[in-house]
Amino acid sequence: MMTVPDLRRYKRERKKVIVVTAYDALFARILEQAGIDTILVGDSLGVVVQGKSNTLSVTMEEMLYHTRIVAGAAQKSLVIGDMPFMSYQVSKGEALRNAGRFLQAGAHAVKLEGGAAIVDRVAAMTGVGIPVIGHLGMTPQSVHQYGGYKVHGKETNQVKKLEADAKALEQAGAQAIVLEAIPAALAKTITEQLSIPTIGIGAGPHCDGQVLVLYDLLGLFDDFVPKFVKPYAHLKADALQALRHYKEEVEQGKFPSDSESYH
Repeated sequence: MMTVPDLRRYKRERKKVIVVTAYDALFARILEQAGIDTILVGDSLGVVVQGKSNTLSVTMEEMLYHTRIVAGAAQKSLVIGDMPFMSYQVSKGEALRNAGRFLQAGAHAVKLEGGAAIVDRVAAMTGVGIPVIGHLGMTPQSVHQYGGYKVHGKETNQVKKLEADAKALEQAGAQAIVLEAIPAALAKTITEQLSIPTIGIGAGPHCDGQVLVLYDLLGLFDDFVPKFVKPYAHLKADALQALRHYKEEVEQGKFPSDSESYH
């Protein structure tokens, strides 16, 4: 079974951390059957499951519900719960309570976005035994502040801030850091500066691991496909073909046939 300490061990042994998002029991089981060792119950469900334009409306109760069913199905994988918008920003006390609720729902660790501004939250959580994964670069919960989903770390001031934020998160006790939509060279530098693993998404090949949204990876969600997404299947096309075939057979009286009927 994958555990939180294994994250650092993977980095020491130069073994890649493989992370995929999941939001339900069925896909959690499929991920484990495929040998995926880490599952992120992402607030990305706001976009790919709920059909919203961003993740900001996802609530704690919704995240806890999905975390509970994924954690209940996963037998071997490390399960990380994504803390939604305003679940940790208001106060350190509220952040602690909400992080604890994720562990009570079955998560092994929590993920939250931001650097220096939330370091005190990270330290408070790790101080009471709650493992934390950081998230830097393009942080979706700050989409309005950035004016959209944009690459970060192209300017000198951004580079210095990202490097400083990564070190601050490590010092506060973070177990790993997600780096999203930053130049590959910068991700390589940050990865080399840290003793904790980096997990890239749109951050090039030099990170200690990679994460993709399940529905993007499987080709189920194609409303918007970022440059860093590589579809490894085209299940939306397969689903459309199957559904159209089903509709056609019902209309023509071919389904159900004798073999699908009780006698």
